[in-house]
Amino acid sequence: MTLCLCFNNTAAQDSASSDALLQAARTAAFDHKDYPLAKSYLFRALEKSPGYSDVRIFLGRIYAWTKNYDSARMAFHQVLAARPDYTDASVALADLEYWDDRNETALAVIDSGLKYNTASEELLVRRARVLNAAKRYAEADVAVKKALAVNRNNTEARSLENRIKESSAKNKIGLSYDYVYFDKQFADPWHLASFDYTRNTGIGSLTGRVNYANRFTENGVQYEFEAYPRLSRTFYSYVSLGFSDKVGVFPHWRGGFSLYANLPKSYEAELGFRYLKFTDAPTWIYTAYLGKYYKSWLFGLRTYLTPGTFTNNVSASYGASARYYYGSADDLVGINVGYGISPDDRLNSIQLDSKIRLISYKAGVSFKKKITKFSVLGIDGSWFNQEYLPQTKGNQYQVSVGWLYRF
Repeated sequence: MTLCLCFNNTAAQDSASSDALLQAARTAAFDHKDYPLAKSYLFRALEKSPGYSDVRIFLGRIYAWTKNYDSARMAFHQVLAARPDYTDASVALADLEYWDDRNETALAVIDSGLKYNTASEELLVRRARVLNAAKRYAEADVAVKKALAVNRNNTEARSLENRIKESSAKNKIGLSYDYVYFDKQFADPWHLASFDYTRNTGIGSLTGRVNYANRFTENGVQYEFEAYPRLSRTFYSYVSLGFSDKVGVFPHWRGGFSLYANLPKSYEAELGFRYLKFTDAPTWIYTAYLGKYYKSWLFGLRTYLTPGTFTNNVSASYGASARYYYGSADDLVGINVGYGISPDDRLNSIQLDSKIRLISYKAGVSFKKKITKFSVLGIDGSWFNQEYLPQTKGNQYQVSVGWLYRF
């Protein structure tokens, strides 16, 4: 018999300790989502122990989860009036004000709590989260770095740092160069050079990019536009469009849309589609991604699904990746493995212009290092084993160098 069921008997409730009643309330709330029952246990506990702070904080949490914000505030303020240095109460009240879109009030609560505990990871992460929501990115970056200085394996702080980093600079420019060598498939190597400029705006980031490629002994240029509009604190989107008049070196048209979500427990997810138009009918590709931050790691799984244009079959590609952040959000090492060709791979997506779906395997490593306050160096290496004709395979080796500058 569970603890929650044991307290159905009135005599058992009367004799139970406040600790046991608090545990029963947690069981009712978390395991059974029975908030009225949980509150009844907490009221009984407060009758026994009116000054039991953890009981009153949990009662306030339940009020907050059920949108009874005034009752929640009363509970949290009652605890802080008696114990202004109690971090758990400051955290709970800050969460409530943040959920209620009262960023300045939440910030005041957090700063008050930090006076008593300057190294509180929970308060520092919440300060960064609130400042990020208020678009005070420089201050948010300072707060999240303090949290990581206390504990570099704080998963929530690591996830938040990456989001703040993308929003903190108004402008970014990037340069990259890719070199590809084939041992069998093509006699000449491929070259790709890119330049892009990104501007962060009130609705999200906007990027313009120019790609130059030399492959199949031909030159071509592609023009791209990308945007990441923010929709809410949880959701943002990705929109892209690309054009080239040199079909064969690049797709004639490429585009895409995705909806991203920053989920609880440091998960992130994406659903979307990609569009490629070569010379024949366009190719529509659907993608899904799930990522998870764990301490200083980011793990990711992605798939691309392509409904058959010429057959009833659906072809699929898969990828798995892991990144380890050894410093800031710009300091990382990563590995990736995959099956199939990604439409987001600007260098290799041209090989999707085929009626025959051939087998391809990939493995790669990546390295990024912040070399000055505003610039980042990136180096990637990849190996592909591709079936470029039925039952005929070859290897492809790719080296990429990139430089990013924020200002």
